Amino acid sequence: MKSNNLVKIFLASALTVGIAIGCNDSFLTREPQAQYSPTALQTAKGVEGVLLGAYGMVDGAGLDGQSDWENDIQNWVFGGLTSDDAYKGTDAGDQPEESFLEKWDFQPTNGHIRNKWRGLFKGVARSNDVINTLKNVKDISEARRAQILAEAKFLRGLFHFEAKKMWKNIPFIDDATFNLNDLESTKVPVDANAWAKIEKDFAEAAAVLPATQAQVGRPTKWAAKAFQAKALMYQGFDMNTGAANAAKLTAAKAILEEIVNSGKYRLVELYRDNHDASTRNNSESIFEVQYASSSSSGDAANRGVGLAHPYASPWGCCGFYQPSQNLVNAFKTGADGLPLIDTFNDSDVKNDQGLKLEDSFTPYEGTLDPRLDHTVGRRGILFIDYKIHNVDFIRDQTYAGPYSPKKHIPSKAFTGVNGWGNLTSNNYRIMRYSMILLWLAECEVEVGSLERARELVNMIRTRAANPAGFVQKAIQGSTRDAYTLVFDAQGKPVPAANYLIKTYSTPWASKDAARKAVRFETRLEFGMEGHRFFDLARWGVSADVLNKYNEIEANKRVYKKGARFVKGKNEFFPIPQEAIDRSEKDGKATLEQDPSYK
Repeated sequence: MKSNNLVKIFLASALTVGIAIGCNDSFLTREPQAQYSPTALQTAKGVEGVLLGAYGMVDGAGLDGQSDWENDIQNWVFGGLTSDDAYKGTDAGDQPEESFLEKWDFQPTNGHIRNKWRGLFKGVARSNDVINTLKNVKDISEARRAQILAEAKFLRGLFHFEAKKMWKNIPFIDDATFNLNDLESTKVPVDANAWAKIEKDFAEAAAVLPATQAQVGRPTKWAAKAFQAKALMYQGFDMNTGAANAAKLTAAKAILEEIVNSGKYRLVELYRDNHDASTRNNSESIFEVQYASSSSSGDAANRGVGLAHPYASPWGCCGFYQPSQNLVNAFKTGADGLPLIDTFNDSDVKNDQGLKLEDSFTPYEGTLDPRLDHTVGRRGILFIDYKIHNVDFIRDQTYAGPYSPKKHIPSKAFTGVNGWGNLTSNNYRIMRYSMILLWLAECEVEVGSLERARELVNMIRTRAANPAGFVQKAIQGSTRDAYTLVFDAQGKPVPAANYLIKTYSTPWASKDAARKAVRFETRLEFGMEGHRFFDLARWGVSADVLNKYNEIEANKRVYKKGARFVKGKNEFFPIPQEAIDRSEKDGKATLEQDPSYK
């Protein structure tokens, strides 16, 4: 692990300065304990430690009384298995609360929902504590003071943003409101202006942060601008009608163009380079959540996705977050190398459902987008650099299907030996340049040029079509772990499947055709990265897409029968009942439940 990794620095600094702002049974704050002294932290060294404590909440792990995956920043629970990308996976008896989430049975008493709220607002609390502590620090330069304030505002904006996409209405808690030693200060009603305040935090951070940071994991001005644009994109469409909000998209477009024109970022040559520990913090990365690549303990690894590993060795746990057949089908291409946007799910890509390990199997021979095999583990295809995927990878095929998640799993060289927590050492690219390009394409479709949108999508597809990035064919060896890579007569790697992907060579016939193409490309590019549920919601198409998806999937996964996404309700999650109960002030709860869940 690099010495400038913020995860490791946080762990050391938190001990050094004696931060005592963890969680007990409150959501937003904690009474001081043991040797905690606010005065002791009002120094240059102290406030830096408090800031690192706020960074420590970005990955969402490590809160007392909850599991790491319930507040994981990758959102595989709330943004993945609630969408058409994935099933809960594993078997029926494991983590049953997630089964309810997968079927859009969102309840205010669901512990995962409760702990997501709890973790995000703990992050808000720590960010505000940085700002308030900083006000009393004397032994610090004004330049560093300004940087700390900007970083804290970025983090506060990030935590509020993650909450705002989860819940229809949230409180916005700023430093003027928050008091670390007064629980009552966090009991505020939801804020109708939360989006504007989130935008403001990112804008003010961008105005001060440098264009580059010497230490990876700290945000730059471009990261702050990217999240400001993302906040605008989440307001870009009416969730009820799907109508575009021209003002928000125009504002986002200006920021996105500024990022593109900066020349700071470029697409990496190989798609896989966005998903391996060996290529972290590359030219496409705008903001990454940093994790350890090696450690004597698992504390600095990303334990939040620890469950979402195949059941086979070397992981052995736990089989969650399995890709859906619908997602796999989406990667089919036609003879022209383009996606089958309207017909992709009419038939299935061949799978090994119900087959035994010793049964012969030939993978699907039709044409496919090569990103499929960087996203999904499937029978007969090499799984990164471990072994050829087979039934051993799956805990219960009958329940959760034949596929495994792939993107968040590092290659062998970055696999630890100290348990499943240390096997999740890959950074999470929460903001990268391909997102900027596809958001800009969305804006161009609605308030700009269809031709420019096509050009942007073709940039993404051109990178995906690079044959150097195709998964290589492998032949099973004498043991389950053994394999031999296949080369042709010229010594070139033989692709693992019939990959065919091309660019859009002719203009789109209409705005509707362009919109479909851009949104479909977004799904292909970011499949299994925790964004899909929220993308469908912000576009205002969740009910149509997910109910159509479930009609077919219910015939494959019996437990999904009867599930239905309710338009105008399930785009958001209910405020946790415990949060409402504990918001009581002067005999009355300051938080009110979303009317859709009353």
